[in-house]
Amino acid sequence: MEHPELRPRPPSPLQEVRDERFGRHGVRLLLKRDDLVHPELPGNKWRKLAPNLRAALEAGHGTLVTFGGAYSNHLRATAAAGRLLGMGTVGIVRGDELAGRPLNASLARCAADGMRLHFVARSDYRRKAEPEVLARLVGGAGAEGAYVVPEGGSNALALHGCAELGRELRGAAEVVAVACGTGGTLAGLAAGLGPGQKALGVPVLAGGFLGAEIRSLQAAAFGGRAGEWSLAEGYDHGGYARVPAPLEAFAADFEQRHALPVERIYVAKLLWALTDLTASGAFPRGSTVTAVVTGRP
Repeated sequence: MEHPELRPRPPSPLQEVRDERFGRHGVRLLLKRDDLVHPELPGNKWRKLAPNLRAALEAGHGTLVTFGGAYSNHLRATAAAGRLLGMGTVGIVRGDELAGRPLNASLARCAADGMRLHFVARSDYRRKAEPEVLARLVGGAGAEGAYVVPEGGSNALALHGCAELGRELRGAAEVVAVACGTGGTLAGLAAGLGPGQKALGVPVLAGGFLGAEIRSLQAAAFGGRAGEWSLAEGYDHGGYARVPAPLEAFAADFEQRHALPVERIYVAKLLWALTDLTASGAFPRGSTVTAVVTGRP
């Protein structure tokens, strides 16, 4: 019998936002409120983790091990999932220099949810995709035999979970946009959308590496490129977890205009990008654009 926490959930709400910055260009803005899909595993974290959690339980694993940085939403979500399901969790954290410091609020939440944190050198962390390095990192964390969830939760199972998000949005908009970290949500979303719809990803990290990652993820999950998708680079605002003053002011203004909470690391950058792209004429008049709200503050 499936754990109650893993039962299918109803589609998250689709909400129209009336904003003159879009309206004056003839563009309709909708928000896919995936931040409301689960009380503790909001948005793409639920979409990506749920299939992996099912697989872990079906295979008899009692512990999850995964990866992330000091401000990782994915680590927090995995820790919460472990608590809800009664599973042990181990987080391999980028940066061994953090080991002797007080935990920030994000990592403290992980620890409070029962996650055992293991800090590793950044040089080793960068090589975690190499099988021998992965085995060494997992072994060093004392997590041999645990179910391994990749950084950001992005693997073939996760993409199939995110494809359901695309299916929920079929016919809802010409363009469906989402902020991207590892690219898994965009890769699955694009596969689930219908004919004539396009998925647009806004990377929150600089570097231009996501295109290759998304193609690789789709090849593993679907056998090749799936759906229409593209990336809007240049909206990282200095890198992951960077929230400079203009972005903070934009997010606070959006919250005030629409009485909606705006998560700063991903969602604020997505909404900024869509506002800028609309002003530059990227979307034809009469278009509907849906922004996927993948998390909350």
